[in-house]
Amino acid sequence: MSRVAHCIDNGPMGGFWGILKRERYYGRRFTSKRELTQMIQRYIHYYNTRRVQRNLGVLTPMEKHKLCLAA
Repeated sequence: MSRVAHCIDNGPMGGFWGILKRERYYGRRFTSKRELTQMIQRYIHYYNTRRVQRNLGVLTPMEKHKLCLAA
């Protein structure tokens, strides 16, 4: 972890939450906290297993992880 006032640890998670809000949150209304929580859980699963990312060589994070473990 970085020291106080150094935001290097917050960058990747801040980027993820920005993507989640842009793709699944903005423009929707949630009727309960449970519905919102389920949407977040489904999105995290989708993000890690099905959403390809250019910066990972057009792979999903799980595919990239498996390739790294096999190397």
